[in-house]
Amino acid sequence: MRILVVEDEVRLADALRRGLQAEGFAVDVANDGTTGLKLAKESPYDVIILDIMLPGINGFKLCALIREAEIWCPIMMLTAKDGELDEAEALDTGADDFLTKPFSFTVLLARIRALLRRSGTSRPTQLTVGDLTLDPASHGVFRGSTSIELTSREFSLLELLLRRKGEVLTKADIIEHVWDYDFEGDSNIVEVYVGYLRKKIDQPFGTKTIRTIRGAGYVIS
Repeated sequence: MRILVVEDEVRLADALRRGLQAEGFAVDVANDGTTGLKLAKESPYDVIILDIMLPGINGFKLCALIREAEIWCPIMMLTAKDGELDEAEALDTGADDFLTKPFSFTVLLARIRALLRRSGTSRPTQLTVGDLTLDPASHGVFRGSTSIELTSREFSLLELLLRRKGEVLTKADIIEHVWDYDFEGDSNIVEVYVGYLRKKIDQPFGTKTIRTIRGAGYVIS
């Protein structure tokens, strides 16, 4: 899952990047509203986190411009302000959620997971196919009762495939959601990580969860 953080407090933005990356998210950061709008228009994000007090374009205006550009991914607003008027304006300009600073990182993660559920066609707290289960909250992956250890990148790839279950995802689709904006490597990295996943979630159990659609991409169904 790929997240855009638009936050002008550099230390907070860096802390959010590190924390979210440790949870398996691909994270891009912009420190002003103008750059944030550019990134939002150039890349598909699963969630956008916006500060309100931003240089260039403030968070309220940025949120409105993102929606005017017909970008419909969930948006969470962060602000040091408090009060009903700020929350109302955030929601009225197109935000889906609102979190006041200082906030708990644990609560932020829970709200991000809720936004990801809300943006899908269904809202399960756990993602499943057959006897394979992925729990975004605990970062657990199980085949039946057997726990499977995945790296952060492997977990993010599996989560994307499960959230888009039944949809064929191209290598470009996967890179856009699992790797960050600075990735300049070969798209064959996707094939490599699909291979890593298969060795962990399929081969030991004699199953074939991830299918390759020749010339198109990968799908879990």
